[in-house]
Amino acid sequence: MTAVSCEQLEGIYAEGDDPWSFRTSAYEQSKFRATCAALPRRRYRSVLELGCGNGELARHIAPRCAAYTGVDAVQTALDAARRALPEGRFHRLFLPARLPEGEHDLLLLSEVLYFLDPPGLAALAQQIDRRWPEADLVCVTWLGPSGNALEGEEALDIFRSWSRRALHRVAASDRYRIDVAEGGR
Repeated sequence: MTAVSCEQLEGIYAEGDDPWSFRTSAYEQSKFRATCAALPRRRYRSVLELGCGNGELARHIAPRCAAYTGVDAVQTALDAARRALPEGRFHRLFLPARLPEGEHDLLLLSEVLYFLDPPGLAALAQQIDRRWPEADLVCVTWLGPSGNALEGEEALDIFRSWSRRALHRVAASDRYRIDVAEGGR
C-alpha cells in the first residue's frame, strides 16, 4: 500500500481551491458543525489541524481557539486557507513530516488519514502521542469510498493501533464518523 503522492493531492486542487464544495455543501457545513459539537472543551489555547485544505473547517474551529495552525501539502489549498483565516498560521508539509512546534491542546485530523500509508499512519500517531500527550485528539473519518489505497475506517483502525490514545466514536452519520480522545486537563 502506498500513500497518496503530493502530485495526486495537487491534482485534486487543479480545477480550483474548493474541490469538495466545502463552502457551499449543506452536508459539509453540517459535518463542520458536528465536529465543533464533538470538541471536548469549550475553549483551546492552540489547535493544530492536519490536512486543513482550504480553511473552511478552520473557520468553524478558530473562534474556539486562541491560536490556529493549519498544515496541508497543497499550496492552492493553503492560499485559500490563509484567505479564510488571515489570523491563522499555515505550513506546507507533506505528511508524514515533523509537525510544527507549539503548545497545541487540540489536534484535528479531519478526513486526512486515508491519504497516508500504514507506516505514515504509525509515524503520525507516535509523533502526536510523544509531542502532545495532553492534547485532545479529534479524528473525522469519511465512510464512503476514498479512491485511495486505504479506506477511511481502515486508515483510522491502523492509526488507532499505533496510538496510545483511547479514541471513542462520539458522533456518526451514514457518511462520516467522529472519534475523540480527551487529553489531560
